[in-house]
Amino acid sequence: MATTPSTSLRTATPVHRGERTAFARREASSLPLVIKNVRLAHQNKIYENYICATQSGLVRQVERSQNWVASRTLEINGYNELDAQGALCHAHIHLDKCFLLDQTASDLVSGDFHEAMQVTAESKRKFPENLGDLYRRGKRVISHSIEFGVTSMRAHVEVDSIVRYACLKTAVHLQNDFRDSCAIDIAVFAQEALFTTEDEPTQNQILLKTAAASYGVTAIGSAPYVEASLRRSVMNIEFILDLAFEFGLFIDFHLDYNLDPHTQPLIFEVIRQAKRRIVRLSEASRSLLRPCITIGHATRLQLFSTAEWKHLLAEMKDLQKAGINIFLVSLPQSDMYMQGRGQTQQPLGAPRGTLRVPQLKRRAGLNVAMAVNNVGNLFTPQGSLDPLSLCSFGVSIFQAATPEDVRTLVRSITVVSKHAIGHTEIKGLFPSPNEPADFVLLHSTRNIASACFDPSHDRTTIYQGKVISRRVTQRWPEELNGIGIVRRRRANWFKRIFMEAPSHQQHDAA
Repeated sequence: MATTPSTSLRTATPVHRGERTAFARREASSLPLVIKNVRLAHQNKIYENYICATQSGLVRQVERSQNWVASRTLEINGYNELDAQGALCHAHIHLDKCFLLDQTASDLVSGDFHEAMQVTAESKRKFPENLGDLYRRGKRVISHSIEFGVTSMRAHVEVDSIVRYACLKTAVHLQNDFRDSCAIDIAVFAQEALFTTEDEPTQNQILLKTAAASYGVTAIGSAPYVEASLRRSVMNIEFILDLAFEFGLFIDFHLDYNLDPHTQPLIFEVIRQAKRRIVRLSEASRSLLRPCITIGHATRLQLFSTAEWKHLLAEMKDLQKAGINIFLVSLPQSDMYMQGRGQTQQPLGAPRGTLRVPQLKRRAGLNVAMAVNNVGNLFTPQGSLDPLSLCSFGVSIFQAATPEDVRTLVRSITVVSKHAIGHTEIKGLFPSPNEPADFVLLHSTRNIASACFDPSHDRTTIYQGKVISRRVTQRWPEELNGIGIVRRRRANWFKRIFMEAPSHQQHDAA
């Protein structure tokens, strides 16, 4: 892969709007991959001794070991465990702002959102003249994510008068370089205000509209709460919806990011404007419509009363009948770090809030995704790129450890996250024939609960039926002080395979 981005805004392979990812799923190897001795999540149980066969990038056969009849002789040693079918998914990740902390840590004083916006804006001024750093940080996000088991992501990249198209060009370059290893869907994103004036189009509006029409882009979004007034926030929503409907893009808002009961929630405005546009569409235009709107953060919704939740769910159902689903995405690492800073004098400290994923599933039947959002910057200085770490975090902050809750948490970073970004081929945790053969294998993992409570370090990532990455732990004894005392040390080594898998792929069971 190239080390410096040079792709222009319109030189990438064009995307057909009907395809599920920015780049068409490449023709996978016709050589089959058989994974033996597998444990699969099925209903609320873990059944052992399955065999899963993949070919041409799809699941072809899933059978209990005792029922297995191979259509050809395949001497392949499989893996011990398979979990999180559909592999892991970043429903919401910022490709251009991760790992900025080394450059901005000295500027962290208050830690609040205003400071994060201000300091990050100053860092962004260097992006156009330092494309190499932009590319390396984005590559780090993607490659580390693959090692954790991520095979798809919606990557937000900013377009505004500060960075212009630097982040988008770099994202398209990375999307092309990793096309055989991970499905990277690009969302052009307006973090800065779009309406500094209400009369004439601003430069940020003009730049974002040009980006929306660019190859490789499948979604568009903004953060309406950064506007100077409620009126301009509503105008921001209207502008994004206009572009999305014009260019056939998915819609992805950062919305209602507060814990203020006096602030008007804007999710109802998004639904109202979406309904109004659908009514005006012809049947032919409706068939080209992207079928979902994604809402990230939405912490304000946690203050809703039961009546307000019922009202929201009814509005979401009406919009679904019209052809558009709304998906909520909880971003707990960022939400828990950033929220409640204006109320630090309360007896129990500042309030915390993020969408309560298991509770919303139990009480309202609502499937909520969870995503990493940011790591290593002033918005989220802590955490890793591992989606499974969100499950462990969720067990404590949601007080959720029942089998039902565990399943909800794991689904939120796999199946629900994929659906939230428009990848609807995966129906459940248990693989089915003709679904994409995208998996993460969690070695030394007994069941879905252990995957949630204590995710395995050792993992193998399979994308389109090919082994892409394998991460293992090596242990060795060491004598101390010559008295034969043995201790165990851990060393990590990573092997990324960005190539066709060899015939009759053979791997030792971990």
